Amino acid sequence: MGITKQYLKSKPICKVTFSVPAEDAKKVAVVGDFNNWSPKGSALKKLKNGTFKGTFDLPKEGTYEFKYIVDGNYVNEAEADRFQWNEFAGAENSVLEL
Repeated sequence: MGITKQYLKSKPICKVTFSVPAEDAKKVAVVGDFNNWSPKGSALKKLKNGTFKGTFDLPKEGTYEFKYIVDGNYVNEAEADRFQWNEFAGAENSVLEL
């Protein structure tokens, strides 16, 4: 798994690319407080090498909790900036700091 951040000089946003190696998966989405935890419109595209990838524009200078949904199972990003306990979920979430 991995995250790539590209800060734009012309706008107050960061292009964040999420990559999830999941050859056997049918569907992968990224959900978090930046999209109200909704998988709608946040599906990652499967590449020929079996990695799911997607890029999203997020506001700079924000902190976002997120997880991946891999075939219906919630999975944390191993390379997240940090992890944070979430009472509502009863589990740790990945945290992205921009």
